[in-house]
Amino acid sequence: MGTTVFERYPPAESVVEHALAETRQSVFWIDDLPHRHPRRKLVGDVSVDLAIVGGGLLGLWTAVLAKHRDPSRSVALVEARRIGWAASGRNGGFVDASLTHGEANGRARWPEEYSTLERLGRANLAAMERDVEELGLACEWERTGELDVATEPHQLDWLEGEPRRADGSWPDAVLLDAAGVQAEVASPSYLGATWRRRDVALLNPGRLCAELARVAENLGVQLYEQSPARSLLDSGAGLEVITESGRIRTQHVALATGVYPPLLRRTRLLTVPVYDYVLATEPLSPPQLEQVGWRNRQGIGDLANQFHYYRLTADDRIVFGGYDAVYHYGGRIRSSYENRPQSFRTLARHFFTTFPQLEGLRFTHRWAGVIDTSTRFSAFFGTAREGRVAYAAGFTGLGLGVSRFAGETVLDLLDGEPTERTQLRMVRERPLPFPPEPAAWAGIQATRAALNRADHDGGRRGPLLRTLDAAGLGFDS
Repeated sequence: MGTTVFERYPPAESVVEHALAETRQSVFWIDDLPHRHPRRKLVGDVSVDLAIVGGGLLGLWTAVLAKHRDPSRSVALVEARRIGWAASGRNGGFVDASLTHGEANGRARWPEEYSTLERLGRANLAAMERDVEELGLACEWERTGELDVATEPHQLDWLEGEPRRADGSWPDAVLLDAAGVQAEVASPSYLGATWRRRDVALLNPGRLCAELARVAENLGVQLYEQSPARSLLDSGAGLEVITESGRIRTQHVALATGVYPPLLRRTRLLTVPVYDYVLATEPLSPPQLEQVGWRNRQGIGDLANQFHYYRLTADDRIVFGGYDAVYHYGGRIRSSYENRPQSFRTLARHFFTTFPQLEGLRFTHRWAGVIDTSTRFSAFFGTAREGRVAYAAGFTGLGLGVSRFAGETVLDLLDGEPTERTQLRMVRERPLPFPPEPAAWAGIQATRAALNRADHDGGRRGPLLRTLDAAGLGFDS
């Protein structure tokens, strides 16, 4: 069994200790928000046309899009804590055009409709960019693209793209050799890369949530915080969403709860919670930026199974996350799981292997978020209660862009009229469920170990991974 670049060239432990010494357990994107007063809690009864459960990006996009479709429609949204506090405000801020968690996954699962999914994904990204401009969403949007970097020799065969054209122009997917990627971002770990120049944007996810909430309220949506939904009941010809201290009477319900306990029993085994860990540095000085390059400010992800993702913020910090994907027995979600020193130390070591020239830089923030992983690695959709309830979940770490498409799809399903989106096999089919415990724990741990072995064995997928591939099952973040 071989080693990876992060094991061959680790930094001194003193470098890691210094970098983490003053780090605080806090989400940079949320700390970066302007102060605002909490919104009111739902108390008593409210009657609306559409109730939305969940105040993350899916719920917020659904609310805004619902009002755009029909300004007269009354809409209320309830959030268990604060708007955007969970996965929607804790991710890396990568907005990918892919609806299928990458081309390979999409082609493997829906080959006959992949060209349609690719077109719809790019249209969704373009529509999101228009919304940012037309709605005045101050979310630090940057259409920079992403570098998919090879850090091991076997990964070079996985790169796709075109060389720079003879006339000097750049195609949308650029193939870069070691010298080419080093000219973009200076890291001794990079052997080559694909630069997807148009299919990825970067933004500040905390600010996107806050801005969508602002727009929703301006459109007349009633937003309630600290109002966890406890049950969903039939009530004559309508429905009731019951919270701790109130009730929403409604004709339609959109469920946007991600990995948190769903109000529908049928979806409980379709996702599992996976903890993802992130560090953010202090702002880089101009000399430090000069050492790294990164003038085109791309997002970056490496090609390992246990991958890293990282990017620059508006104030030139580096947000660096990924690698560990931690599942806790029973699918438990606990705030205590967010502080995992071994994961933060691993990330810090890998950071300084990637950028040894930044030795001495400190991390200011560390945090974790819960990803709603599905066995097909991409969002799934469904309806209940004779079509009066619709939901989406299972975004598997690539939900920032897909959340807008999912909001449109959920509204299509509630409207009950067939659309191009609702006719997709991707939308009509649900993923295979995860098994109940203890099988889920055993299977996920075995899969994680197999993925790690593949990263250490030239990318070769062993018997377990090949079996899961054939069955259309998997585990990812």
